[in-house]
Amino acid sequence: MNILLWHVHGSWTTAFVQGPHTYLVPVTPDRGPDGLGRARTFSWPASVREVTPEELREEPVDLVILQRPHELELAERWLGGRRPGRDVPAVHLEHNAPDGDVPNTRHPFADRDDLTLVHVTHFNRLFWDCGSTRTEVIEHGIVDPGHQYTGRLARAAVVVNEPVRRGRHTGTDLLPAFADAVPLDVFGMRTEGLAAHLGLPEDRCRGADLPQRELHAALAERRLYLHPVRWTSLGLSLLEAMHLGMPVVALATTEAVEAVPPGAGTLSTRPEVLARAARNYLEDPGAAAADGARARQAALERYGLKRFLDDWERVMKEARS
Repeated sequence: MNILLWHVHGSWTTAFVQGPHTYLVPVTPDRGPDGLGRARTFSWPASVREVTPEELREEPVDLVILQRPHELELAERWLGGRRPGRDVPAVHLEHNAPDGDVPNTRHPFADRDDLTLVHVTHFNRLFWDCGSTRTEVIEHGIVDPGHQYTGRLARAAVVVNEPVRRGRHTGTDLLPAFADAVPLDVFGMRTEGLAAHLGLPEDRCRGADLPQRELHAALAERRLYLHPVRWTSLGLSLLEAMHLGMPVVALATTEAVEAVPPGAGTLSTRPEVLARAARNYLEDPGAAAADGARARQAALERYGLKRFLDDWERVMKEARS
């Protein structure tokens, strides 16, 4: 099967393209948001093919995976007038939790009878108003990086893209209180200048924009994974940290309460409780390693790659029937 999808979320796509199909990824000369082409920092198989908009006009496409509202019109134009959901089977993948007037946020593809809307968490499906559109939940799957945890550095790892811009959504304002309890290493996009922005000394809060190929090893050296996010979809970095064997300290918000079971870390809506748990892990490496091992086992059982791909095979088959 030839599947057309845009390169939007590298981590999610890395898992999706492990399936048995051919994956057509648009590429444009500027490699902008609508034409990134193949990933440069993730390992993708040869079954992922770059295609130009011109080539797509004649390319046989069996299914379109839409991920952003404007892709519906874009796909029709680039496919030479073939309409996703009408002339070509289509699935819309919703990566995000709703914003705005939550919980009354209306999904852009609500009340559609020509496509299936797939959410990546049950929390997201609960909060989006999708009207009569058929909905499914396919929870994340992870390409297992292996149990790499050493925890040799008495610091907490945080992964947040653009922490300054995203602010309260990602709990950036909570980091100074956490930094009082445990030194932080914040990984992600545009983390430079974070310590200065928060008024923290560099030894208490360091930002690092690492390439993906180096990130897992860097995370696994830190004693624990701190997830300060207030409102977002379930971050793949959290699940990757669990796969690495890291104990988790996280706000008990959105889907984190489902993803992190008892014994794998500490969840709370009280930042002071989380700060205390982080400090305890720094002082007790054995407890950190034991909880991290349980986190890895839980992640393997719930977010394994085979289950993820099997779920997608079922939904894609139904969309084409």
